[in-house]
Amino acid sequence: MRIGEGLRELRQTRNMTLKDLAEATGLSAAMLSQVERDRTDPSLETLRRLAKALDVPVFSLLRDRDNDAVAVVRRDDRMLIRSPHSHTTYARVSPGQGRLELLEGTLGPWGATSQEPWSHPSEECAVVLSGTLIVEVADERYELHASDSCYFDSRLPHRYLNMTDAAVSFLIAITPPSY
Repeated sequence: MRIGEGLRELRQTRNMTLKDLAEATGLSAAMLSQVERDRTDPSLETLRRLAKALDVPVFSLLRDRDNDAVAVVRRDDRMLIRSPHSHTTYARVSPGQGRLELLEGTLGPWGATSQEPWSHPSEECAVVLSGTLIVEVADERYELHASDSCYFDSRLPHRYLNMTDAAVSFLIAITPPSY
């Protein structure tokens, strides 16, 4: 994954220095410099902090620059991000432009998509493909099984949990993209 050039462009168009971005994210300027030079791959948490500070969807940091009216995303060409701490993997199913983001998520046994619930200005719908997924929204938990779905306002603090010994697979549709 190479995000350096796009990250630098976003930062510069917002008239931010590395120091400004470091203060806004709580990350070090040295680490951000390494990300901008593609010398290190950022974690999912780092991407979330960058996206929030720059006021963009997470996957826009990873976007391809094409704006085709029709886009085919082949399984082997999907953009992936992984969180080594939470055993979460997201594959971007949608092409990365437009008003809808579609992600395929895999959450390992006893994992959570984030340590704490978080929010972003979107609407979200999750559909379980296999396994059992707990959707936590505003301190309420909803247990979903294969083919079940859950829709909610993403401005409410939320996260996904796997409380089983087996991985769970799910789709998330987000509009507008802000993940």
